[in-house]
Amino acid sequence: MKLKNDNINQIIKKTIVISPKTSLLDARAILLKHRISRLIISEKDRPVGILTEKDLVKSIYRIDAKPLEASRVSEVMSKDLVTVQQETTLSDCAKIMLDNKISSVIVLKKDKTLSGIITKTDLASVFLTQATGQLPVSKIMTKNVITVKPADSLLYVESVLVNNRISRVVVERNRQPVGIITHRDFIPAKMPLWLKQFGDPSEVENYRMAANPKEYRSNQLSYLLTFIAADIMTANPITVDVTDDVSTVSLLMIRHGISGLPVVKGKLLVGIVTKTDIVRAIASG
Repeated sequence: MKLKNDNINQIIKKTIVISPKTSLLDARAILLKHRISRLIISEKDRPVGILTEKDLVKSIYRIDAKPLEASRVSEVMSKDLVTVQQETTLSDCAKIMLDNKISSVIVLKKDKTLSGIITKTDLASVFLTQATGQLPVSKIMTKNVITVKPADSLLYVESVLVNNRISRVVVERNRQPVGIITHRDFIPAKMPLWLKQFGDPSEVENYRMAANPKEYRSNQLSYLLTFIAADIMTANPITVDVTDDVSTVSLLMIRHGISGLPVVKGKLLVGIVTKTDIVRAIASG
């Protein structure tokens, strides 16, 4: 899909930068507070690493993991950075993301210092405003949807995400989507289903934002086995119809801060559409 304006400078944005010495506990708090998916690690205005939600989840659920306050982001951050220059086009930026299987690229100035970051969300917003034609969801969606059941253990859900190298999984019952789980759902302190449903809003928020959740110092495996998909999933997920236009998908993703939507025909699950699919459409030119 061709864009009216292919210049990346229209969407380069500043991002939160932290030091390699920042603790994972503090990094977790920043991700939760600002509801972002990644942090750039920098020294002297030069990026040296990136920490994503996926990196944090992996560090939390390692059986031999140290307490979060004792671990530094330098121990788990990704050091193989993918960068682009300010002159790179949006379509080339989309191709780079796809080729490297990443969700963001770091933009550098000519002196190699940090200019900003471009994410799949930014590309989705460009599609919404700069697409030159219509494109039905059916043309870009993934038809073979990987799913789990509401009663599946978190250990199983995590293995599905990791082994299939996906960022979200649809929770389905009788071929109907009833929830969705992403890596971000693993980062807050896990709370019992009864607390989410019946607890006071302030109590739920305090539980979610606990500065030093005790279970992270416990046996992580026991927690993964104790809790089930229904405990952490986002219930009643937003869905799109197979006939909807991709611009509608982009709008819903941006408005609700989500990266993937189940696709239904009637009420039955027939696919999933993600920001990666939109990026692929842009890369195709």
